[in-house]
Amino acid sequence: MLLSKILNHRCQDEGRVTGMAVKENLRPGGRSARVQASVHKAARDLLAEFNRTEVTIPLIAARAGVTPSTIYRRWGDLQELLADVAVERLRPDMQPVDAGSGKADLQAWAEQYAEEMSSGPGREMIRDVLAAQAGANASKCCEYTRQQIVVIADRAKARGEAFPDVDLVMDQVVAPIMYRILFGDVPDAARVCDLVSRIMSAPD
Repeated sequence: MLLSKILNHRCQDEGRVTGMAVKENLRPGGRSARVQASVHKAARDLLAEFNRTEVTIPLIAARAGVTPSTIYRRWGDLQELLADVAVERLRPDMQPVDAGSGKADLQAWAEQYAEEMSSGPGREMIRDVLAAQAGANASKCCEYTRQQIVVIADRAKARGEAFPDVDLVMDQVVAPIMYRILFGDVPDAARVCDLVSRIMSAPD
């Protein structure tokens, strides 16, 4: 069940998820934004300084300069807060590299995705997202990834190239990478290259 949260790329209710993704891109303003930024920074700093088991909401609150009740009201519990912090760190801060073709773009993106997600920090963020009781944060991660593939697909089509369906890319490239990160060996560059080559050469 945990894996299905992050690999639920079809997002079952696509309209709801798309709407959610648009809303999530609108960051809160004013005091709410300052509180979120302060709490997120405090959580990141404390996780870097202490063992994860030693980090608590009162400790985060003290570092952020807010009351514990502020954090409880907004996030509910520590795990939901850590999941929120992880999702913010997983939000892409740039578009996929333009390598000249749809296949090259997807290859470059998939190699970077596999490398980042299989790193120590990447695995910790995945664990935090999956450990949350609510599945909303996993759905956000799914949508972030899907939108990156959409950019690559749109760019390829603008060049006049054929490109596979985005959901097929999620199924046949992203899902195997994530599965291996969670349950197997780190997917190496050769494995990623094979996944990309297979889907790019598959018949329409």
